[in-house]
Amino acid sequence: MEGAESTSAPAWVPERQHRVLWWKEAIIVAAFYGIYSWTRNLFGSNKIAADGIPDQAFTNAERVIQLERWLGLYHEETIQDWFLPYRTFIQFWNVYYGTLHFVVTIGVFILLYVKRADVFPLWRNTLAAMTSLAIVGFAWFPLMPPRLLDKPCPAVDPTRYGGACIPSSLRGGGEFGFVDTLAEYGGPWSFDSDTMASISNQYAAMPSLHIGWSTWCAIAVWPLLSRRWTRAAALLYPLTTLFCIVVTGNHYWLDGAGGLLAFGIGALFGRGSHRWNQGRLDQRYADALTAAST
Repeated sequence: MEGAESTSAPAWVPERQHRVLWWKEAIIVAAFYGIYSWTRNLFGSNKIAADGIPDQAFTNAERVIQLERWLGLYHEETIQDWFLPYRTFIQFWNVYYGTLHFVVTIGVFILLYVKRADVFPLWRNTLAAMTSLAIVGFAWFPLMPPRLLDKPCPAVDPTRYGGACIPSSLRGGGEFGFVDTLAEYGGPWSFDSDTMASISNQYAAMPSLHIGWSTWCAIAVWPLLSRRWTRAAALLYPLTTLFCIVVTGNHYWLDGAGGLLAFGIGALFGRGSHRWNQGRLDQRYADALTAAST
């Protein structure tokens, strides 16, 4: 009888879990997005083109185009041309570009918090690390998107941030041929407004966070999907986003590759930080269990 009592489990067993508080996560997201927006716009297009000639952003665009030509990938303008006659179709992709980027990411973030609390910190940290890497890319490698290559330079029109005034041997027939679909077809917002032009960074193209975030959404939510159509939608989301950023003239193919690279590095950081935190919790649980047994 005495032996049974001596080997019995302790009356109290400590709880082993990583508590995730919604208000704490909301504060983290708001603070991080505020820092992201401030830093992103600190190197905004109005700063980069302060002298009226955005040489750095245009030169980087030439480098991307030359590399894509060497790789046989430089077909963005041709793809855009195929769909320009269909106005409603282009307007749909303008709305897609301006809204789903945020709506789907926020939706998946909340879904992970509710349905996958055990690995939520992993995916939250992955998203944060990926976005931080993108900020570094925007600062170190300002890149003029295709839609701005033939637009007037700020020196000619202070409301524009294009590179038309910069000579280039890559201009076929005098122009690159891309169309700024948001300006020509309309969408949920416009870079042509003075406010948007002053606070935005139109050269924040490499890496493409549209691709990075959409890939994050698809992979993070995958274990929650059981039906074929939901899994198909998850797989198609990054692919349709890739089509969107190209057909609207906002990115090059290589921007998408940069987004995938940023996601991959962010995922390594997210997994590493999650494993470290799990080890910390395991040790704390073991120490508490030992203390409760004595």
